Amino acid sequence: MENILNISIHKSTDSRLSEFNLDTSEFGKTPTDHMFIAEYHNKTWSNFRIEPFQPLQLSPFNLSLHYGQTVFEGMKAYRMQDGNISVFRVKKHWERFNKSLKRMAMAEIPFEVFQEGLYAYLTVDSAWVPSVEDSSLYLRPFMIAYEDRVRVKVAEHFLFLIVGSPAKQYYSKPLNLYVETYYSRAASGGTGNAKCGGNYGGAFYPTLLANQKGFDQILWTDAATHQFLEESGTMNVMFIIDNKLVTPALTDSILEGVTRDSIITLANDMGLTVEERKISVNELENLLQNHKVQEAFGAGTAAIVAPIGSITINQTKYSLPNYSDNAIMFQIKKQLNDIRTGKIPDKYQWNDIIHIANQVNS
Repeated sequence: MENILNISIHKSTDSRLSEFNLDTSEFGKTPTDHMFIAEYHNKTWSNFRIEPFQPLQLSPFNLSLHYGQTVFEGMKAYRMQDGNISVFRVKKHWERFNKSLKRMAMAEIPFEVFQEGLYAYLTVDSAWVPSVEDSSLYLRPFMIAYEDRVRVKVAEHFLFLIVGSPAKQYYSKPLNLYVETYYSRAASGGTGNAKCGGNYGGAFYPTLLANQKGFDQILWTDAATHQFLEESGTMNVMFIIDNKLVTPALTDSILEGVTRDSIITLANDMGLTVEERKISVNELENLLQNHKVQEAFGAGTAAIVAPIGSITINQTKYSLPNYSDNAIMFQIKKQLNDIRTGKIPDKYQWNDIIHIANQVNS
């Protein structure tokens, strides 16, 4: 891609790649060697640069630290069979990022800055994109208020960055979920469908309580009545019921997952009936009691497809069937991964391809 932004590139002289072990690393703990940075000031984006990964210099008066003007995306880059790199659904992630920024009264990012920043970053750090099965480079574009003032106000100066970390599967075993009917993740009219830091911070305490009881994640319900399912932790939630794919319909308190959208597209093309609708806690409990739920799984960028092993409702634990390798969710996951890695044609034009010559795979 032509460097129309005139991105300046300052390469690290001390790569950490040779010391990195994908098999023993924790998700999201090891950064690559570089990061992309852009600044918004005086209503203009400028100062585009690739720099060695390093701490940011922030004043204790920084607005993002006090009032939560911070938005992020979760994306992935994959090593393809031919050695090139595919970045999954760049435009869809950019659209969601800007939707979140608008909700948080932050400066929206032009597509060319988002896309070219990703390309420049991945070209410089291409060797960090792993090639082993079920691995990827997790990408974190994010924006923070970059103004220094202890006053409740909308910032006018922002910092946009792209960083990344190599990753294998986010969840290694079927999840045990707890249906939460007291605490709420988000309310209608709030920021539930924006990918902002506050949504996750507000969920930490009830999730911690659930973890202490032996659960992996919470299955959230609506804030108004706690009668209807919404999403689960880092994922949208999906069920296979009577060979149909059933998932809660999107509302303004549910994040519009890019993986969710991709799975629905693939399921439709497989001939599955897809139902996006309200699912009540009572309905789910009745289905579980009568063994009508064939599969239950989470869908998200980090998790991709995460099987659910049990769901606890009102202190009663319902175990899901043991899943075979031929489970519908695994068939969909395989198609998704095969598209991303170039094993089958990308008829949906989901991949942005970065052509890499003679790069060493990690």
